[in-house]
Amino acid sequence: MYRLAAVSTALLTWAVVGLGSAYGGPRSTVVSCGLAVCACWAVAGARLGAEPGAGVPALAGGALSAAVALAAPGVVPSGDRVATAASLLAIAAGGHWLLGMPGGRLTDPGRRSAVAAGYLAAVVASVVLVSADDPLTAGAAALVATGGVAVALIGLRRRYLTGRAPDRDGLRWLAAGVLAGVTAIVPVAALHVILAWPASLWPTIVSAGAVPAVVVYAGRARLAEGLGGRFLVDVLSVLGFVIVISAVYIVLVRGLGQAPVGTAGRESVGLSMIAAGVAAISFGPARRRLVTRASRLVLGDRPRPDDLVRAFGSRLSRSMPLEDLLIQLAESLVRSFDLVRADLYTGSGDEMERVAFYPDRPGASRIPVSDRERPAVVRAGVSGNAWIDVWLPALHRTADDGQLRVAPIRNAGELLGLLVVERAASAEPFSEDEDRILGDLAREVGLALQNVQLDAALQQTLADLRTHAAELRRSRARIVASGDAVRRRVERDLHDGAQQSLVALAIGLRLARSTVERDPAAAARMLDDMNADVQTAVGELRELAHGIYPPLLADEGLESALKLAGARSQMVVTVEVAAADRFTQEIEAAVYFCCLEALQNASKHASGASVAIRVWCEGPALMFRIVDDGPGFDPARTTHGHGLVNMSDRVGAIGGTVAWRSQPGRGVEVTGSVPVTEAGART
Repeated sequence: MYRLAAVSTALLTWAVVGLGSAYGGPRSTVVSCGLAVCACWAVAGARLGAEPGAGVPALAGGALSAAVALAAPGVVPSGDRVATAASLLAIAAGGHWLLGMPGGRLTDPGRRSAVAAGYLAAVVASVVLVSADDPLTAGAAALVATGGVAVALIGLRRRYLTGRAPDRDGLRWLAAGVLAGVTAIVPVAALHVILAWPASLWPTIVSAGAVPAVVVYAGRARLAEGLGGRFLVDVLSVLGFVIVISAVYIVLVRGLGQAPVGTAGRESVGLSMIAAGVAAISFGPARRRLVTRASRLVLGDRPRPDDLVRAFGSRLSRSMPLEDLLIQLAESLVRSFDLVRADLYTGSGDEMERVAFYPDRPGASRIPVSDRERPAVVRAGVSGNAWIDVWLPALHRTADDGQLRVAPIRNAGELLGLLVVERAASAEPFSEDEDRILGDLAREVGLALQNVQLDAALQQTLADLRTHAAELRRSRARIVASGDAVRRRVERDLHDGAQQSLVALAIGLRLARSTVERDPAAAARMLDDMNADVQTAVGELRELAHGIYPPLLADEGLESALKLAGARSQMVVTVEVAAADRFTQEIEAAVYFCCLEALQNASKHASGASVAIRVWCEGPALMFRIVDDGPGFDPARTTHGHGLVNMSDRVGAIGGTVAWRSQPGRGVEVTGSVPVTEAGART
């Protein structure tokens, strides 16, 4: 590219030297200025580059073609024909560059087709005009160029609306360059109207074409990244001010006075002073209005920074998804604060995760925030680079040496996240108002995150309640079924056991009555036998009553009942009851039968093992534990039997819990807890 710039400069130098003998007067000046402008655009084209598939930079090639079109009529034979072909080629190359702005890349087939059609039309038109010996006039060339620019502007507008931030910034630099050239022409035109100087405006107009090339070239510098919009606003403001001043001078000097010629110059000087005073007085209000309109034109109707807090609150009240809300907030921050990026991190552990960001660019998806850093971060306000270097150095590794601001997202003294924004190093520093707005936004986001956490906790609580309710329904169903089964068992035991014994006793009594008169000795023996049967029936009834509710438990409490149950067992059982108080019948029965169930399971599956039963009070709960040293089992491969289900149902019916742990070869441990209130305990 730079070789092409050197070639174009040499060619233009040769053309300027050759013009001395070819032209004379004003035309020579205009052509010389035009060649200088072409040189500027050639250098800019070599600097900017173009689509690699084009072979040569389109802009630099177009500048060369324009230079040939200017110089050929006075330098080479048949110069008009050469100028015609070169002019059309320059117009096609200019359209090629505009469609590829800002980097010269033709990103879609439609643009490539348009560029190809432009070059083809230029070649066909050149052949037709040269063959007919009909040179292209300046007016026709201007008309064709205007149409090509209009077509290219459609593509530029689409790229500006849909392109990435760097692309939009490059287009702003181009627009700023064009307007800067217009700004240079306006005061010269005013002098021409007022003083009839300079005699011709064409050299100035042509020379102003170099200003966009210089501005576009400067906009590619690293220090100028992200400043295109701000520079365009300033240029629009200056242009408006220059137009206002020029209009005031023209109206006051030419409309109310007369040209400063001869002695009349004094009056013109006085009117000029009045014009300058009027311009100075009107500069402040005019500048504010022009800056506002220019900002709206360049940056669009984007919200002011002060509006972000109110807009975020209104969106939050509409119950929008938090993820979408945070992404919109990041995008609004970038547009309103003229930022390079905006990121939002959330998390409550040792790391925070980036959940929203704009624009889409590489960055740290997670940053560490240790327990040492968290208290300092939650107490800090909106902080800058120096504070970040000390407390959050991981954030600096994601920045491009720009201006950083971090606002902690907190609620009720708890750190919920971070709001991180970055502005280019060459941009204006963050103001106090901007820091205040960032802090307000962080508080609003903290409130939103806290609401989300509360909503998630509420949903989890509701899910737990639904699970508990479903389990309670199943437990009630099992209790009803178990009660029915117990009643049937008691009925069966009464029918098959005690009832049969009592029926036999009744029959024996009738026999003894009929026998006592005939054989008193036989009747006495019969009564002795019936006495033994009565004792057997009493034992059966006692055993039956013991299965329903042990009398010893009702009379003496858990310790005596559990020790008696352990004494009846075939295993070695130790019982320790550290609860001195008595409890309600429901609580004591639940603990007793759970211990009895665990003891029966141990005797069934761990014959010969020893068992330890312990009951104690711990806070507002009655605790119990049954441990055996039997073979144990693998809970992952064992389904819960009726014994474990019965224990869960008994304890769960009064608000308690039961759990069991076991490993093969390490026995079984059953632990339970039953809540005890003051009303549930009795002495």
